[in-house]
Amino acid sequence: MTRSRHPGSGPTSSRQSDHNSERSGARAQQGGAPRPDHADESGRGRRGSSKGRAPAARGVLLYGLHPVAAAWTNPERRIHRLLATDSGRAALEPAFAAARARGLQRPEASPADRMELERMLPPGAVHQGIVVDASPLPELGIEDLCNELDSEQSAVIVALDQVTDPHNVGAILRSAAAFGARAVVVTERHAPETTGVLAKSASGALEAVPLVRVTNLARALTDLQQNGFWSVGLAESGPSTLAKLDLTGRTVLVMGAEGSGLRRLTMERCDAIARLPTGGPVGSLNVSNAAAVALYEVARLRE
Repeated sequence: MTRSRHPGSGPTSSRQSDHNSERSGARAQQGGAPRPDHADESGRGRRGSSKGRAPAARGVLLYGLHPVAAAWTNPERRIHRLLATDSGRAALEPAFAAARARGLQRPEASPADRMELERMLPPGAVHQGIVVDASPLPELGIEDLCNELDSEQSAVIVALDQVTDPHNVGAILRSAAAFGARAVVVTERHAPETTGVLAKSASGALEAVPLVRVTNLARALTDLQQNGFWSVGLAESGPSTLAKLDLTGRTVLVMGAEGSGLRRLTMERCDAIARLPTGGPVGSLNVSNAAAVALYEVARLRE
């Protein structure tokens, strides 16, 4: 699989960027490597008519202040177009300044009204007056991830077993970024595409934490184990709580979908099964909440 980098670690090849950009919009992954766009990198657009239908998206439409600001300042992102209201453009000024400081070339911001933006997005999307059209990020495979983390003795990865809700996956990415996890692994099938909904839920974390897609999760866990990772599955049937395990080394937290939980083969591949100390009238947590608690517990045990 094509080798890619974390944001800020260096440029990717234009060939890979073009390849990803040309892929189907429904399969849009995280966003492409940067290229100079013939535009004013300040992000300030000339005033003009915002009426009429906007051209079709060339990549994935990201919206909202935090996702767009993070994408705008990510050297790995190729930005095709930015549409913003006056208030949205003002809110992005710090991102414009940060991109200029990094020498990133970005397109001019095109003025738009809220109704125009709402027509481009899913119903109810909270866009905060900002929409950006960005290419997918280069893909990262398990072998690439292991190479990236080869020198880290205490890296944490989250693996999701058929978690399909983009809001949950986005929230898990956000928790992963907050607690220092290095990647989130999902399956190619039965996992959400990297849409604006997922990016909005991640609140900018999509640019910081790689979302790694694998064909077979059980095989991916084996690959990680062969590279020194200890995999811990989270399930209510776990014989002990997560806090009783030694989580100071290279660790994979494996979490299943709500209702069905971890699949049998996935559980068999885990080195240990643990549970969170939940109880009372509601004995389980939403998967994104459970991931946040588990990541906090790992961070606490490593202090």
